[in-house]
Amino acid sequence: MTEQEIRCIVDGQRNFFLTGNTLDVEFRIQSLQKLKSFILKYESEIHAAIQKDLGKSEFESYMCETGLTLSEITYMLKHIRSFAKEKRVHTPLAQFHSRSYRKPSPHGVVLIMSPWNYPFLLTIEPLVDAIAAGNTAVIKPSAYSPHTSAVIYRMISECFAPEYVSVITGGRAENTCLLGEKFDYIFFTGSQSVGKEVMRKAAEHLTPVTLELGGKSPCIVEKSANLKLAARRIVFGKYLNCGQTCVAPDYIYCDASIKDALLKEISRQIRKQFGKDPLHNKNYGKIINEKHFQRICSLIDPAKIIVGGETSPERLQITPTVMDQVTFQDAIMGQEIFGPVLPVLTYRTLDEAVSQIQSMPHPLALYLFTSDQTVAQKVTSRCGFGGGCINDTIIHLATSEMGFGGFGESGMGAYHGKDGFDTFSHYKSIVDKKTWLDLPMRYQPYRSVHNKLIHIFLK
Repeated sequence: MTEQEIRCIVDGQRNFFLTGNTLDVEFRIQSLQKLKSFILKYESEIHAAIQKDLGKSEFESYMCETGLTLSEITYMLKHIRSFAKEKRVHTPLAQFHSRSYRKPSPHGVVLIMSPWNYPFLLTIEPLVDAIAAGNTAVIKPSAYSPHTSAVIYRMISECFAPEYVSVITGGRAENTCLLGEKFDYIFFTGSQSVGKEVMRKAAEHLTPVTLELGGKSPCIVEKSANLKLAARRIVFGKYLNCGQTCVAPDYIYCDASIKDALLKEISRQIRKQFGKDPLHNKNYGKIINEKHFQRICSLIDPAKIIVGGETSPERLQITPTVMDQVTFQDAIMGQEIFGPVLPVLTYRTLDEAVSQIQSMPHPLALYLFTSDQTVAQKVTSRCGFGGGCINDTIIHLATSEMGFGGFGESGMGAYHGKDGFDTFSHYKSIVDKKTWLDLPMRYQPYRSVHNKLIHIFLK
């Protein structure tokens, strides 16, 4: 798509937004209901496309993509009228007699840029929040998941007029053109390197942004943990989508005294969940492309493999792999893995573990397995991270009742549920002052009696 065509789409959306149609809550509700019906209509095509792009089974695609998106729509439809209402707040005595309130208003024309690893969920779920808040939206799905992007394009084109919601496919050239346009808000999910570029471009127009990035999310296993349950849940969270999940446990950081027992349980769980030959498990997916396959393979140290390590270059598959005797100086600890390789590191004391994590860039997620609530309180209070779980992995993002987002190097801003509505809204603070009373003390000339009154009002 050319720069001129993109500009026409953005201009058309701005003109439509200025008509005020999206301010009507009933219009937003009808739009969400329509989107839900089209997701259901295209559900089998969506799952087939995700399978082509990432090798995900239909079950996993529904559990982690379409199902979660439908759940967000259901939540928004239930709460949107409440979210969109003006909220009255206390008026101080100095502003008597007035009504003070906060009025949620849409930003306007928003840009949603999504990644390839959950190509449907991470495209459409932000759109749900943007629509609920009353915006128009330009969507740019990833070029690395072309089959899913094509289905999204067809679905949205049939569902909405382009001046309301429009999908722009393509690669780097289209991204560059889009980031050169003036949007009222940008919502980006992807890598830290691209996130920095998005923020640089947004700064040229002083456009506010939400950045959903990633990082090396630690999984701390403390000595009081239930190791069998920990292993089961770690294996699920790490190898879901072949490790291509922004909140996957990036590495295990465990008490040295329980490492051997934990590794034994992890090995057992890998066999139990994926079988003796994961490369022939029809429900086990693949790496997105050759570039990422080679990158992940280059991080694997064959001398440190204790489980897995087998690959299929033809099918872009890597078996669930565990590496032992890893240090923070190893190559695999120098970047987010984003693949089915799990390095295991150990600590001697919990304070050592906390200090190490504090010294590293803030991760998107942190997971802690422990039976000691004092330990849980210490780790969750002292370590910086976006969100996480105690005694589980991944599931903190699968709810509309809590915001999901990064912190520091792992991003800024949040969405899901009310947080998503707030992200795509600007709250106007308004004082409605009555005209029947006008206190003279704020006007010059100032008098001594007014000085006493102002000290009574403002203290």
